Amino acid sequence: MKIVDIEVISLRVPALDQACEWGEDALIVRVITDTGLVGIGESDTSPLVAKAIIEAPNSNLYCSGLKALLLGENPLEIQKLWDKMYWGSNYLGRRGAGIHAMSAIDIALWDIASQYHQVPIHMLLGGKYRDKIRAYGTFIPADIPEDNRAIARKLKEKGFTSLKFGGGIMGDDPITDYELVKAVREELGDDFELQIDLASKWNTYSHSADMFKKLEPFHLNWIEEPVLADDMKGYLKLAKLAVTKIAGGESLTTRYEFEDFIKQAQPDIIQPDITRCGGISEMRIINNIAEMNGVKMIPHGFSTGILLAATVQFLAATKYGDLIEYSQSESPLFTKLVKNLLPLEEGHVRVPDTIGLGVELDENIMELYKI
Repeated sequence: MKIVDIEVISLRVPALDQACEWGEDALIVRVITDTGLVGIGESDTSPLVAKAIIEAPNSNLYCSGLKALLLGENPLEIQKLWDKMYWGSNYLGRRGAGIHAMSAIDIALWDIASQYHQVPIHMLLGGKYRDKIRAYGTFIPADIPEDNRAIARKLKEKGFTSLKFGGGIMGDDPITDYELVKAVREELGDDFELQIDLASKWNTYSHSADMFKKLEPFHLNWIEEPVLADDMKGYLKLAKLAVTKIAGGESLTTRYEFEDFIKQAQPDIIQPDITRCGGISEMRIINNIAEMNGVKMIPHGFSTGILLAATVQFLAATKYGDLIEYSQSESPLFTKLVKNLLPLEEGHVRVPDTIGLGVELDENIMELYKI
């Protein structure tokens, strides 16, 4: 079996000259083989940048687009191909968008392998530890703090036992941040699991430390990305405050960045995104590093149903993979792109024993939002 083509599809809901929010664009790949097997993958990144990285021609032995490296290769040699892409795109890849593009292809290769061997991806990864995974819902907060009570109440009634909010105005103003958390906590009750995501907008250790202490009465489960992941000393000092758990890492890629982050920043929770960190293959290594250092891994995931399906398969085969992020985005790329989107069932996502990712894409949605 050989790879004969890699189709790259860039999707976006708003026009190119309009602002785009989380969940409103996506990069989809189809890895096509000479046997008729087709693998699907995704990266939650800048679609046009990743598309260029995949489709770029060869410049030299150390600088090549990913498609040129993979044509004619056996798609079942997943780790070998990961290494070939990493080495052959060294000048333009190695971190950031280069690894994001690799992630989409890696997921598609695991999809093909599952179809070829006719066993679920979680079986190829070593076996299924659980039949269902508890889910936490993530939403972007409304601008008026009190308006978030209704959102939180609706999601609790939907069956979630854990919620997180971030993005939007979160992190822009300390008083608003306090009022947001206060409103949601009062609505959910003291015993409900709640976490917040700052998307690094608290900027500095000093401001973050002040906010950690101000929000301590609300008993947050974790505070996510208060500062950039590059600020490892800031993370370390916040971790030592021991006010609440600290989480981060969605912007990091590969085992190398995560090992540095785990050892130098000492977070309680790391959050690799399977569509950014290097795909399923690299996520396995990152998880091993986390386990060896006593750090919990709870993957980031706020994009399409492709990401959700891949993350479910991975967590099912992970010893401590007992919590998954479940986007509450209203973007059609989450709600409609995958026709058979994995549903929330009593606060959990069931692990399907499907062959491959098992996603059925809506071609009309693809055509409607294709860039």
